[in-house]
Amino acid sequence: MADKRDYYEVLGIKKGASDEEIKSAFRKMAMKYHPDRNQGDKDAEEKFKEVNEAYSVLSDPDKKNKYDRFGFAGVDPNAGFGGAGGAGFDGFGGFGGAGGFGGFEDLFNMFSGGGFGGGYASNYNGPREGADIQQRMNITFEEAVFGAKKKIRLTKNVQCPDCKGTGAKNGTSKHTCPTCGGRGQVESVQQTILGPMRTMRTCSTCGGTGQVIDTPCPTCGGSGIIRKTVELTVDIPAGIGGGANSPVLTLRGQGEPGTNGGPAGDLYIVLNIGKHDTFTRKGDDLYMTLPINFTQAALGDEVTIKGLRESLVCKIPAGTQPGTTLRMRGKGVKNVRTGRPGDILIEVKVVVPTNLTDAQKDMLRNFGEAPVVEQPPAGKKKGGWSQKVKDFFE
Repeated sequence: MADKRDYYEVLGIKKGASDEEIKSAFRKMAMKYHPDRNQGDKDAEEKFKEVNEAYSVLSDPDKKNKYDRFGFAGVDPNAGFGGAGGAGFDGFGGFGGAGGFGGFEDLFNMFSGGGFGGGYASNYNGPREGADIQQRMNITFEEAVFGAKKKIRLTKNVQCPDCKGTGAKNGTSKHTCPTCGGRGQVESVQQTILGPMRTMRTCSTCGGTGQVIDTPCPTCGGSGIIRKTVELTVDIPAGIGGGANSPVLTLRGQGEPGTNGGPAGDLYIVLNIGKHDTFTRKGDDLYMTLPINFTQAALGDEVTIKGLRESLVCKIPAGTQPGTTLRMRGKGVKNVRTGRPGDILIEVKVVVPTNLTDAQKDMLRNFGEAPVVEQPPAGKKKGGWSQKVKDFFE
């Protein structure tokens, strides 16, 4: 879209213009560049379509809001600009009303089926890409971390296997529509207040396809497509899902079939990743909380924790304070692109005992008042209050 001009610039107005200003600017530009007032001027014809496209977006509150926020990326560049987006002319020259120009609504009804739709597009009957499909899939926390192959079933339009999408019975073929000569549109000329005006409408004989089927395929009824439930295998890459949003996988060519030989659309699979009992994930790092008792925090310990696939030994240094975060490097999730693993971060939670007996309370008081006991010689059993408290908690 690098060659597109800003829609406000096209209509010659500033961002934030009112609906009336947008409508007035459009009327002015449409009259100026209308193809029937500029016979043979290709530049005017292109500008007329550009003006129509700009108005179809800016006259629609929803599209206008998306365009103001996201620019061209916020509006569908392949959407038709017919219908309500190009017909709001109420109030022009006193011929207003719910239907636009009232009795003069055909004045600018130049293009396919009304409004300002496809214009004089030379590829009206050309190949068109099929529609995209979106599907959701539930996967487990472990499947997102380590990858998996999943089956998905969906019902969608597929190319008819008997006629190969032509719509004609096997052994027969289509032929050019005699009414429109294969253009898919028919032209008529009518007299208006501005002089002769051409009106392009969808051919009623071929329905706009430009071709006629004498003997339709009995399987698809001449449409070239059928509804079918298909099963696909989806490869879940290891490490996917480290972002804040649900990850999306794209299966190229697995959407709806194209028309007139166009390519099929794509299938977008939105992954819903389940939660884990122990770990939460941020990027490639895994987070968990480890409850330990007072003795383990004071004297240190080695605690075995259950990882996603293996048991891991976490070393707790002596004198660990509540809320301390311990890091196990390289034990997290492998990055989906680089393959480099993240870490496991363990927040230590010291569990304070409750509902102590009087004897236990006395022991803790004595422990707090007792002097530090030096390490006994090798071969002798450790004693002192620290050992007693450790034995008590264990």
